[in-house]
Amino acid sequence: MNTQHIQTWLENFERQSMLRRALVVSGNIIDLAFAKNGQLQPINQIISDSLKAKGFQHVVFYSRVGGISGVTTQQWNDLQATGFQSSIFGDADDYDMGEDDGSSTQATNNSTGQTELTPKDFFAVAQKVMFESQHRVAFVVDWSNYMFGQINSLSDAERAWLQQISKSIRDAQVNLSANEIDKPQSLLVFLCSGLSNLPPSLYLNNPLFAEINIDLPNLHERERAISALKMAFQVQEDLLPQSQAMTDFVTLTDGFTVRDIYHLARLSRQQQETLNLQNLVSLYRFGKRQSPWELLNHSKLKGTKETLKLRVKGQDQAIEAVNKILIRAYTGLSGLQHSAKARTPKGALFFVGPTGVGKTELAKSLAQFLFGDEDACIRFDMSEFNHEHADQRLVGAPPGYVGYEQGGQLTNAVKNRPFSLLLFDEIEKAHPRILDKFLQILEDGRLTDGKGETISFADTFIVFTSNIGASEIEPSTPEQVSAQFQSAVQHHFKTELKRPELLGRIGEANIIPFNFMDNDEILKNIARSKLQPLEQRLKDKWQIQAFRFEDEDKALQSLVNQVNKQHGGRGVLNVLTKNLFDPLADFLFAEVQYPEQLKNRSIEVIQAGKVFDFNIV
Repeated sequence: MNTQHIQTWLENFERQSMLRRALVVSGNIIDLAFAKNGQLQPINQIISDSLKAKGFQHVVFYSRVGGISGVTTQQWNDLQATGFQSSIFGDADDYDMGEDDGSSTQATNNSTGQTELTPKDFFAVAQKVMFESQHRVAFVVDWSNYMFGQINSLSDAERAWLQQISKSIRDAQVNLSANEIDKPQSLLVFLCSGLSNLPPSLYLNNPLFAEINIDLPNLHERERAISALKMAFQVQEDLLPQSQAMTDFVTLTDGFTVRDIYHLARLSRQQQETLNLQNLVSLYRFGKRQSPWELLNHSKLKGTKETLKLRVKGQDQAIEAVNKILIRAYTGLSGLQHSAKARTPKGALFFVGPTGVGKTELAKSLAQFLFGDEDACIRFDMSEFNHEHADQRLVGAPPGYVGYEQGGQLTNAVKNRPFSLLLFDEIEKAHPRILDKFLQILEDGRLTDGKGETISFADTFIVFTSNIGASEIEPSTPEQVSAQFQSAVQHHFKTELKRPELLGRIGEANIIPFNFMDNDEILKNIARSKLQPLEQRLKDKWQIQAFRFEDEDKALQSLVNQVNKQHGGRGVLNVLTKNLFDPLADFLFAEVQYPEQLKNRSIEVIQAGKVFDFNIV
């Protein structure tokens, strides 16, 4: 195992702690990590031990709730007595917060060495100590993301603290002695979950500060953590080094912290039956032992085309393409479902074609097929995301901005429903900045929202729809139409948007063109499919026995003749609504006062030219 690679953040921290007067350590700070002795320890403990090993006399931890820790009461009293306050601070009014909150009084817990005090008093002590070059003390502000309120509207007290901090590190005494210049200097360290939680004026463009980010564990770190805890896991597989089970487990835990892996070990031992790794991770992440993707089996896939054709008419070529992609994914030959990069979405399809030809309907049908619920299709109309800052609606506004607490529409949706089909309708209308988010989703399988929470897209299926080229392409053979739409999409991404990488990430094989709907028989089949729910609704509400036509084929042909074929299936629904549904509603309202009047009776549709009338029989 490459230990140096694993401990990059720690090496950077140790180096910077010997150079700077202040550090901001952000990111995955509440996790476990491997100390230099190879033991898993909390990161704050590793930081403390590291500073002591580098020669710091004391490491003082402070938080607004916990107060002081890491030193004894006597050691803290000695630090407070450092220097002469009058000569250091000058006029005390410089730091007057305009209120008396008891900050001059410290309460000490003699059993633990903890001392409670306000930020004003803590930073005052740190300032005094840093003005004395003979001291080598590291002051660690723990949970500093809770130190300040709204970073864009600081209170007078908070601004006073910033002034104290800035003065402490700027005016700290510098030891220029050749014998001492390599020794540690008193240091301020801020631990926070994200830089967005600290006032930028604290650290930006300040050479006395260094920023250190602790990322989520990478593949090698997760493997090392699993190996260290392998005896604690109770699973069906043997977690042997370099085994397929180990490789799969490391992949499944992408985006997990080391604490998550520890919790997985605990969860595995709390189950009455021994789970496999896939089900264990699914139970931990979603509260379900079995992922819907595991239910995608050979028998179910054999009926894909027939299932989808029940709802989507006249797009056999598109359905065939979707079927091939699902089979490719199932067999592990597409990089989708069972790939070694399971962190990426299970699939990404690009539906292109004229309006009203079934693109959205196929996406809904696919959601029903994959997840057993049409509501698993979460639709985003990208025409609503065409302005510059529209990406904030998807992932959430940054801290300090309106709507920060609400999060992003996309990230919230996936967080609440991880097994879902994400439908991005009319993708060509989205602002170019949005495309960067899609590229990240397709490449890394995750997004970080405005609150700093990372959302996994590993169990989603993504569908983009577009009308690119529809106005220029004339109806012809399915093969010709398909080739023209393929060319139009490639031209749009490569030449107009100059973003070929996004198209490359989707995959040209996953561009699925839809044909024009100019065939009367197809349009009549669509009409029939819309009449089925109508009849069922009439049976449920009015308790009728049947809804029928005198001559169904003749009636449907009459309706189809009135359809604007440029609108495809949507045009069929428009004609049905205008010429059949609305007249039927008027008839029922005029002729039937109580539903019981129609119980066990039938409604017959009588055609007179383009007009329809109704009889109760």
